[in-house]
Amino acid sequence: MDFSALQHLLDQVPGRRVACVGDLMVDRFVYGDVSRVSPEAPIAVLARRRELVMLGAAGNVARNVAALGGSVALVGLVGGDADGHEAARLVGEEAGVEGYLVTDPDRPTTLKTRFVSGGQQLLRVDLEESRPVSGNVEQRLIRTIRDAAAGAGVILLSDYGKGVVTDAVIAACHEAAAAQGAKVVVDSKARSFARYGDIDLVKPNAAELAYATDLPTETDAELEIALARALELWSTRGVVVTRAGKGVSLALRGEPVRHFPTVAREVFDASGAGDTALAALGLALAADASIVEAIAFAQLASGVAVGKAGTATVTPEELMEAALSAHLAPAEAKIATAQRMADEVARWRAKGLRVGFTNGCFDILHRGHVAYLAQARGWCDRLIVGLNSDASVRSLKGEGRPVNDLESRALVLAGLGSVDLVVPFEDATPVKLIEAARPDVLIKGADYAEDEVVGGDLVKAWGGEVRLANLVDGYSTTAAIARMGAKEKT
Repeated sequence: MDFSALQHLLDQVPGRRVACVGDLMVDRFVYGDVSRVSPEAPIAVLARRRELVMLGAAGNVARNVAALGGSVALVGLVGGDADGHEAARLVGEEAGVEGYLVTDPDRPTTLKTRFVSGGQQLLRVDLEESRPVSGNVEQRLIRTIRDAAAGAGVILLSDYGKGVVTDAVIAACHEAAAAQGAKVVVDSKARSFARYGDIDLVKPNAAELAYATDLPTETDAELEIALARALELWSTRGVVVTRAGKGVSLALRGEPVRHFPTVAREVFDASGAGDTALAALGLALAADASIVEAIAFAQLASGVAVGKAGTATVTPEELMEAALSAHLAPAEAKIATAQRMADEVARWRAKGLRVGFTNGCFDILHRGHVAYLAQARGWCDRLIVGLNSDASVRSLKGEGRPVNDLESRALVLAGLGSVDLVVPFEDATPVKLIEAARPDVLIKGADYAEDEVVGGDLVKAWGGEVRLANLVDGYSTTAAIARMGAKEKT
């Protein structure tokens, strides 16, 4: 999605209302370190460090709609237990989310607990009851849907098969959509999508489409056959298939299948990426975007989400940055603001990566710089280079410096494989960047003493270390300038 189209769509989003109906869950992530095997059984011992709790499934869809700037009415079911109270609290804390929660005292709140170490899930424990709701509980859900859908442009039906989305609930969504002139979009784990009736879109992933049609979906050709079969079996007007790294495919009745490639991104955690895609797709349609624009919006949003830990949300600012980065050369994409650096560091830390930081003017990049940065990168998994602004270089080195402007210096540094991020700074020292990055290792040249390194005391205070890299004799920017001056005189 190009930058101007994204900006226009985001300008249309505020005030657009979406109703989200379906299975509400609580997602609990327990993070820790594994360094030994239990003496009681051949299993890893997780030393718990922290815990995150957030809304999952339909709750995560609603969170994403709100984070993208829309307003959302969330209809879901909770139990009369502590996790149900937790879910209600989480809904109440989400700006832009109106909670329409129905309580069933005879069933537990669906809870998924994931144990994570080093960016990898070790175990997931589920607490759930999947029997279909009925009786008074079902009737309360139906009445709630009518109220929640008032003013909505789209109804999103998130069916994880936990019992909320019964035939009567589906019928209530159809009636509410007809009354509001709203579209209905379904994301489901069901064996068949026929039960959803005459809806606007269903959004399975490739594996779910294969399961529902009993046909392979690996290649474009296979997928097109499966989509044709799906439109024979179901009454939906269209099918949007998410295919991970292969992109998205769209089948509308009476039209040829269209395939939309996706920009390759580093995947950290795919948990909830489908929820993000559903939220973005539905919100774009509520904002009167075309189906093609809505798909591009959903691709961009889910691409950002998979780079985060847990069932994460994405913001308009992150989408704008991702859209800009998609059109940058790899080196340009490494040049970051202090805020983006902090966000990247948080993602790296969640993966258990060791972060290094160094800084300098790097005016005329030479062999000594390359060797220095390569050694620095050897001491960490990700290396940040703080780069003095032009004014900062001038105050340190005098008039006539820098020889190369900030943009040129940043691009050359970012082109090195040893450098993961370049962050310009205006101050005389990089202390503020060091405080924001909180690196595990701070690196300077061996021409410094360890106690002379700016920020070294801070890094040591939070458990990091200071290391001094070797310098290559005979190579410096000052010497290079002197040699060029001497050649000009001759």
